[in-house]
Amino acid sequence: MKHSNISIFIPHVGCPHRCSFCDQRTISGAQHLPDGDDVRAICERALTEVKSPEDTEIAFFGGSFTAIPRDYMNELLDAAKDFVGAGKFKGIRCSTRPDCIDFDVLGILARSGVTAIELGAQSMSDRVLEMNERGHTCADVEKAAAMIKQWGFELGLQMMIGLYGSTREDEVFTMHRIAELHPDTVRIYPTVILRGTRLAELLENGEYVPFSFDEVVDMAASGLVMFEGSGIRVIKCGLHASEFVENDMVGGFYHPAFRELCEGMIYRYNMRFQIEQSGGGEEFTFAVAPSCISKAVGQKKSNTEFFARQGIRVNIIGDESIPKYQCELRR
Repeated sequence: MKHSNISIFIPHVGCPHRCSFCDQRTISGAQHLPDGDDVRAICERALTEVKSPEDTEIAFFGGSFTAIPRDYMNELLDAAKDFVGAGKFKGIRCSTRPDCIDFDVLGILARSGVTAIELGAQSMSDRVLEMNERGHTCADVEKAAAMIKQWGFELGLQMMIGLYGSTREDEVFTMHRIAELHPDTVRIYPTVILRGTRLAELLENGEYVPFSFDEVVDMAASGLVMFEGSGIRVIKCGLHASEFVENDMVGGFYHPAFRELCEGMIYRYNMRFQIEQSGGGEEFTFAVAPSCISKAVGQKKSNTEFFARQGIRVNIIGDESIPKYQCELRR
């Protein structure tokens, strides 16, 4: 099921911390704070442009929504909820910090038409959270996630791969712990180092040595397989394409087709394993789901070219019976 949002960005307001990686104005591209009139205008325009509003949510992203001044939060919610219901959008989604959730705010969100809440967990290692000045703990994530599910909201969790101080073991632990919390959705964000952030300072002075790009693709690919194999939808993998990010990043892991790279890597590993198990050869045909043929070929034919450099010709065909991310050797 394709995930669709009408995204409204609210950078920084109310957030009690400035995390090591944070520059929400760059990430969102937002230049001013929207008010209720802005929200109405955005929603009115979207209703005329979106093909399936009943499958689309109004989404407040970019900051810690439940930490903004209460009057301002209510103004935005009041404007948005007029566009939820029959013939309109299916609900409202918001993102916030794990330590900015309590029963009072959940009650407000429930009465205002909010259907889904995403928590910026980022890591499930308390050491990594502290090193990146997150200001919350893993226990805060667990507590907030339980409360959100208790109230009947859809739960989303966000993780960041490659934060300062994080190891591959930390990333694997975070993926397993997030899966154990059974969220409905997950977003996987590779860390992007933006100018003017603490991470940029740490990178410049040599304290922060990021993973290689290939390592991050590999870890994100593992996360895709783990989460979706557990019935958890990965609704985003990589930051959205943005000229602001491209202009302000000084390091890290940004690519406008990051998810496509990860999905291609999944197919490459699967095909390579089956080729090795078969005893080798010069030509192989693999069947994949028809919608995944381009993923198996790889971005810009990277997978078929990878095997060609090893003297192996790989052909990809479609078969409706093959599940996503799997392939079947038809040599």
